[in-house]
Amino acid sequence: MNPTSNLPAAIPAHGHVTFLGAGPGDPGLLTLRAVEALASADVLIAEPHVLDVVRSHARATVSTPQLTVVDEASTAAGIPAIRDAGNLVMEAARGGRRVVRAVTGDPGLDGNSGEEMLACASAGIPFEVVPGVSTAVGVSAYAGVPLRDAQGTDVRFVDARTASDRCWSEVGASDATAVVSTTLDTVGATAGELVAAGRKPDTPMSVTVAGTTTRQRTWSATLGTVAQVLKQAKVLPSPDGHQPVIAVVGERSSAARRDQLSWFESKPLFGWRVLVPRTKEQSASLSDQLRSYGAVPHEVPTIAVEPPRTPQQMERAVKGLVTGRYEWIAFTSVNAVKAVREKFEEYGLDARAFAGIKVAAVGEQTAASLVEFGVKPDLVPSGEQSAAGLLEDWPPYDPVFDPIDRVFLPRADIATETLVAGLIELGWEVDDVTAYRTVRASPPPADTREAIKGGGFDAVLFTSSSTVRNLVGIAGKPHNVTVIACIGPATAKTAEEHGLRVDVLSPEPSVHRLAEALAEFGAQRREAAREAGEAVTRPSERRPGGRRRRTT
Repeated sequence: MNPTSNLPAAIPAHGHVTFLGAGPGDPGLLTLRAVEALASADVLIAEPHVLDVVRSHARATVSTPQLTVVDEASTAAGIPAIRDAGNLVMEAARGGRRVVRAVTGDPGLDGNSGEEMLACASAGIPFEVVPGVSTAVGVSAYAGVPLRDAQGTDVRFVDARTASDRCWSEVGASDATAVVSTTLDTVGATAGELVAAGRKPDTPMSVTVAGTTTRQRTWSATLGTVAQVLKQAKVLPSPDGHQPVIAVVGERSSAARRDQLSWFESKPLFGWRVLVPRTKEQSASLSDQLRSYGAVPHEVPTIAVEPPRTPQQMERAVKGLVTGRYEWIAFTSVNAVKAVREKFEEYGLDARAFAGIKVAAVGEQTAASLVEFGVKPDLVPSGEQSAAGLLEDWPPYDPVFDPIDRVFLPRADIATETLVAGLIELGWEVDDVTAYRTVRASPPPADTREAIKGGGFDAVLFTSSSTVRNLVGIAGKPHNVTVIACIGPATAKTAEEHGLRVDVLSPEPSVHRLAEALAEFGAQRREAAREAGEAVTRPSERRPGGRRRRTT
């Protein structure tokens, strides 16, 4: 026996600190190691804009103390000292907690985390560093500006706020690509410093604001023309001139190359605010798809799903599944799968209860929710993903091969009779059961309602007639500059009945094809503007005052 086995385990005197790079702004640029560290954090310390990027990967119970940095002005004014980031990190670590200190970009290049790391080292607090995509490198890549080519040009990173005269002289005298961190209203002065130090005024320059986010904008100019370009674009003067920017100076940032390599800002729906009026549970995958096209989805639930008023019918049908009452069960929505699954869990059942029963799903999304439940559907329409498509592939009842002639159809209270009538025509008996009710959701916040009616959204996706009726009912009619996209003819007809102009019609009743159709519309609109020699704008910028309110 180990003589020390009965001794209490040693309690560490200190916790642990992870200095973590959150990247330049796009949450998708977080590293796998960063996500792991965030998931195990007890305390998360970050500036508010960084917290927005990383918070979703931390536990719900993580502590996020407010971070306030003490500056000279507050000290001079006699304001009581407030704990800064370093104090918060040390206090939490000394309490034995796992601390993540998240910073913009990379901790070593952007975050100025060296002093906090030294404080941990001096106090004997173990720490690690999780590198991130640096702001200078990430923003340049998203702007379509390569920093090096096959010739291996030198790259110099310059912070205009702290650059010395010697630094400007060295960069100005070289032919290196200079990546300068500065602000929008000091870009002209930065260009002047480089020209004074020896760079030619016709040296290409690109300026990017809000890099790696859907607010990103990039201007191509030269050192000699950048001030004029920003003025002509009505970017300056601006009250937002303090915004940080990344300016790339050198032959590799020429406008001609950027036109070919600008992959991010040329996405078909780049920067479009797209309204997704669906149930919260159903909107996630659609929103992810819209983001891949560069859009900013805004989810507004218009339909709330509630249990049936009288659950006895549903309870009898689920019990009938177990006792062999049915040959088939047909799911016409993800919500129907969810309703049956919840009833199964209530009775202590699982997917094994479907043994011996044929399962049909109206489409790929419904089939995917069944697979997640542990059930592989036997029938999914090979053509149109709808009740009509399901009926086309549904076999007629055959008393020789089908021992039971009954189908269990769990569905919404407002579902149409198309499937029931079709199954009866094929010789089947149908237990048409209300599995859930769809009711109108609560109105969205006032600012969302104002954006809908005032043209603040670039597009809205309608996935059913009820989403049209409910959105108009709870929030008002979308502005006439907003692009209206509908999933099918019936939905489009309802939209037109409410006075809306339908711009996009999905080629098939699928939310993913609807999103694709909107992206195709956006791409065609962008190309038409370019061919006409016009600036590429979003639909919302066509409303009165829209251009003046454009976010930079």
